[in-house]
Amino acid sequence: MKIYNSQSIRNIAVLGHSGCGKTNLLETIAHAANINKIPKLSSNVQSTYNMSLMPIEYQEIKFNFLDTPGYTDFSGDMISALAASDAAIIVIDATDPLQVGTEKALELSQGIPKIMFINKIDNEKARYKDVIEMLNDKFENKIVPMISPEFKDGKFIKLHNLFEDYEGLEGEFVEQAKKAYDALMELVAETDDEYLEKYFEGQELTTDEIKHGIVTGVKRGDIIPVISGSTINNVGTNEILNSLSNYIDPKYSDERNPFKATVFKTFIDPFVGKISYLKITQGTIKKDQEVYYLKDQTKEKISNIYTMRGSELIELDKAFAGDIIVLTKYQKLATGDCISTDKNEISDIELEFPKPQIYYAISPQNKNDDDKMSNVVNKLVDEDPTLDYYRNKETHQALLGGQGDLHINTAINKMKDKFGLNIDISDIKVPYRETIKGSSDVEGKHKKQSGGHGQYGHVKIKFSRSDKDFEFTEELFGGSVPKSYLPAVEKGLLDSMEKGVLAGYPVTNIKAILYDGSYHDVDSSEMAFKMASSIAFKKGMEEAKPILLEPIMKLKITIPEEYLGDVMGDMNKRRGKILGMESDGKSKQVLEALAPQGETFKYLIDLKSMTQGRGFFEMEFDSYSEVPANVAEKIIANKK
Repeated sequence: MKIYNSQSIRNIAVLGHSGCGKTNLLETIAHAANINKIPKLSSNVQSTYNMSLMPIEYQEIKFNFLDTPGYTDFSGDMISALAASDAAIIVIDATDPLQVGTEKALELSQGIPKIMFINKIDNEKARYKDVIEMLNDKFENKIVPMISPEFKDGKFIKLHNLFEDYEGLEGEFVEQAKKAYDALMELVAETDDEYLEKYFEGQELTTDEIKHGIVTGVKRGDIIPVISGSTINNVGTNEILNSLSNYIDPKYSDERNPFKATVFKTFIDPFVGKISYLKITQGTIKKDQEVYYLKDQTKEKISNIYTMRGSELIELDKAFAGDIIVLTKYQKLATGDCISTDKNEISDIELEFPKPQIYYAISPQNKNDDDKMSNVVNKLVDEDPTLDYYRNKETHQALLGGQGDLHINTAINKMKDKFGLNIDISDIKVPYRETIKGSSDVEGKHKKQSGGHGQYGHVKIKFSRSDKDFEFTEELFGGSVPKSYLPAVEKGLLDSMEKGVLAGYPVTNIKAILYDGSYHDVDSSEMAFKMASSIAFKKGMEEAKPILLEPIMKLKITIPEEYLGDVMGDMNKRRGKILGMESDGKSKQVLEALAPQGETFKYLIDLKSMTQGRGFFEMEFDSYSEVPANVAEKIIANKK
């Protein structure tokens, strides 16, 4: 592959709902650029679960196309691709324009230059006007149908370029084309004071002025070109490539500064090892160049640099700022890491990924594979930062979190297919705790005689509720319990707190005051006093109104306004409490709520159902709270 300088490189993220035709579009683009002779097209819905790189050379420009998954469960890859891109193509299915993946693509691509590609325009179910209306609602007067369809008797005839004359156009299509052209000229004029003056004076703008105005407007986000086509029939492909060539400028990159690049995506291949995708933001890199890992200031030689098409690694001698390169087998590199020839540089790319929205407990089907599971799952988390993995110390479960059931199941399948690891998944256990509401004054005595030395320990302890996890003090007088046995008393209480009297859950928020007791010169021992403390603890808990505590989570729920009533009503059914509500400034409402953790494990599934896939949330631990008596009874009965 030829080496291209910064001005001849364009990085383009391709986004849209699953099945809208993103992969087909890239296949036809590759065909147009003579990379594949016969495009591998499919009219079936094909699901992409991973971002992929497709470098294309066309008219002396290198396009690095980043194909992204369409399901919102895999939004992490969309975020990664956009972070490395100069612009985005949003592919919209003309037969169903308001899909969830379309909305997510529009939402994530805010602030980046974009071109809309309306696909399947020749399908009998195409709703071109609905798509345009939807886009106009989203972007007001910024939408410009540059390449629009012409229909006759409800059937697609051909495409019309906005800069062509109106020959062959009939009826409403003439009016639409003129209206679109006039709107474009007004938007172009607004990109420059001189153009605006000419426009108001009724003078025609030159071809160069129009092109410059479109480039400027697209870069600012004030002009959003819309191109129609059909990937399955290779309609509109060249128009897409020409529009990208003519109207998309690369982000500013300086080739003269020290080399710097950031990892925006990681893949783990069981044969190749770690594959790191990097966006070069400045400078130039060559084979055998030494760079610093900026996170720890260590140095390493970069032996080989590549680009990648599908699964094929293509070696490069060097690469310039603005390009995307691939490095293999650099174990220390992780998503978000930056490398540079200058150890004092900082990354130009910030990656912010969504937190997991659903968790499951996972365990290996072969009990001997526990260590292997941890190793494999950590590799997947390294590959996909929207996954999370940790072990809950209280429930002793290994937990895998992700963006949805599809996301989790895809990770489980990867473990099996790529690493030969079979995994079972199960529901999460709630880490309930026990405490007391009242107070008690009890005695614990451990006395045992069996010939020779016996065992004797005797304590009197007052128990009450504490704000702290555990408090132990003594108010002894007259040496009733020697000081040397106090650690044993405390240890006996702490050991007893591991299992409460209601359902065996850990005990918290307990204050214990040792105020009296007795001992035997010969038979008393640390073990005897530990046993006596344990007896006192059980009595003290039972007499001090023991209660069950549950973890309460704080939720931040983002939803379209029309679903507010349903979501708030559902939260009430979950024993939740709405704390407040505000707009996110992007046509959605953000609810803050508190809810018991046990009511939130499958919340994502219900939220997606209530909002047709348009709602999402973040959640964090808030506090522990008493479980209502009727609920506690069921929990205790189930545990026993």
